Amino acid sequence: MTALVESPLADVARSDAALRAFLHGLPGVDQVGAEQRAAVLGTRSIKTTAKQWAIDLAIRMVDLTTLEGADTPGKVRALCAKAQRPDPADGSCPAVAAVCVYPSLVPVAAAALANSAVRVASVATAFPSGQAPLAVRLEEVGAAVAAGADEVDMVINRGAFLSGRYLEVFEEIQAVKQACGAAHLKVILETGELATYDNVRRASWLAMLAGGDFIKTSTGKVQPAATAPVTLVMLEAVRDFHAATGRRVGVKPAGGIRTAKDAIKYLVLVNETAGEEWLTPDLFRIGASTLLNDLLMQRTKARTGHYSGPDYFTLD
Repeated sequence: MTALVESPLADVARSDAALRAFLHGLPGVDQVGAEQRAAVLGTRSIKTTAKQWAIDLAIRMVDLTTLEGADTPGKVRALCAKAQRPDPADGSCPAVAAVCVYPSLVPVAAAALANSAVRVASVATAFPSGQAPLAVRLEEVGAAVAAGADEVDMVINRGAFLSGRYLEVFEEIQAVKQACGAAHLKVILETGELATYDNVRRASWLAMLAGGDFIKTSTGKVQPAATAPVTLVMLEAVRDFHAATGRRVGVKPAGGIRTAKDAIKYLVLVNETAGEEWLTPDLFRIGASTLLNDLLMQRTKARTGHYSGPDYFTLD
């Protein structure tokens, strides 16, 4: 039984027409207003003590990611070691939230992280295009979970969504959620292909109604990837969804967040839009491959008063 069935919005997806009416009945997004608010929040300054706390929180929210065709078991093991002990010289540095890999490398990551709290995440459903028969996509999800994935990042069928086939997308997300079993489901909207903020809001609600545990901006393979205004719209959606249903859904911006300064801007965005309840790795993640190194450099600067050399931390 999905979360939708238990929610006050249970009748929304009783037909394609009802789902369309609901999604197109959502308030429109003020494009200028969203972009201005995101820009203003991005200028907020943070005091030194709060910055140190924010850097540690951002580290705990990172999904340390490698999604390249040349990925090897050795690279994944090294990434898992870094995920558990990001700064080998400082045991007080927190671990990251998860390591995200392709399904074929889930067994390697699961073995390397077996004795830690770091979760194993895997992209699935014919990532990044999503263009494969549903049966194939569901088989991939099942294989990833069976191999040890705690979390699955799926991509929606953007062609179906943009064609207005909302019920088809809804039912596919539900099927993937069922295939996940106990694993958490992150639904990738690929916002760079959705064209409008209104579509981002509709896709966010569609993913949440279908049972997604997180909504995620992007695969990182399409530009633009994560942006502050898009993340703002998604944060408003999870806030409003919680108000309507009582269920909290997480948000994950991914792609293009490379510096500690950028990460802290997103934390301000979360706090001011969804609220401090979302300032936890259970409800906010940052998908990144290079961000962690800058967070570690800024953390060392805050702790010691000087920067480490750029080669002090391993390259991801």
